[in-house]
Amino acid sequence: MASNNKEKDTKYSDQSTDVSLSKSDLNRMAWRSLFLQASFNYERMQAAGWLFSMAPALEKIHKKKEDLVKSLKMHMEFFNTHPFLVTFIMGIIAAMEEKKNDIETIRGIKVATMGPLGGIGDALFWLTLLPISAGIGASLAIEGSIAGPIVFLIMFNIVYFVLRFGLMHYGYKTGVKSIAKLKENTKKVSKAASIVGLSVVGALIASYINLKTTLVINAGEASVALQTDVLDKTMPKMLPLGYALLMYWLLKKGWSPLKLIGITVIIGVGGKYLGIL
Repeated sequence: MASNNKEKDTKYSDQSTDVSLSKSDLNRMAWRSLFLQASFNYERMQAAGWLFSMAPALEKIHKKKEDLVKSLKMHMEFFNTHPFLVTFIMGIIAAMEEKKNDIETIRGIKVATMGPLGGIGDALFWLTLLPISAGIGASLAIEGSIAGPIVFLIMFNIVYFVLRFGLMHYGYKTGVKSIAKLKENTKKVSKAASIVGLSVVGALIASYINLKTTLVINAGEASVALQTDVLDKTMPKMLPLGYALLMYWLLKKGWSPLKLIGITVIIGVGGKYLGIL
């Protein structure tokens, strides 16, 4: 008897699947997903924003109040993923809700997808898209062009919004089938994005960190310019790379960015005063 009640609690009483979400419904959910972290908290993370985004679909799908209450309660449970890729999960879950899948199955898919997408999102956006678009924008700004910040915002947001709306429709269209592809390609996408991102960061270090030494070593009648005769011939941009790696190491050791900025200023002013930079 208890097992029957438990099974009943995980199924919707109305099993009809005559409701279909329209493109406008999916787009409305995608727009709402922009507020995913508006009610972020440390108990349920993004749950409130997730439910706010899913609400239009749930209200359309579940005609019976008891089914809607079950769904709303389940979707207010802990949820946390990358905010830029969340619409992919929303599309899948919306398709499952539409088919009136078992509540436990829907819950399991949510939990199974939010972790991998969190890792992919970090690699795609923070390690790849952001450095590339910011690097191009910063390059234009350094040259005195007002187009710098505009280009950065346009580049970043075109990719951002295309993915946000595209993934909503793709997730809804493919449903649970897309999860297999996600599991297969998660590591590949993350690795490829990380490689591209690190390459861009390396290029930014060489382009924008200007660190040279004017130190000349005299040995008898011979004089050796440390920068041009030693460092540049060994590896161009060695000092900028070394300084960037030092800052990264100190960040990992727990030093605050404010301290590192202060150290950089002191080294710059002190080196110029002593005539070694």
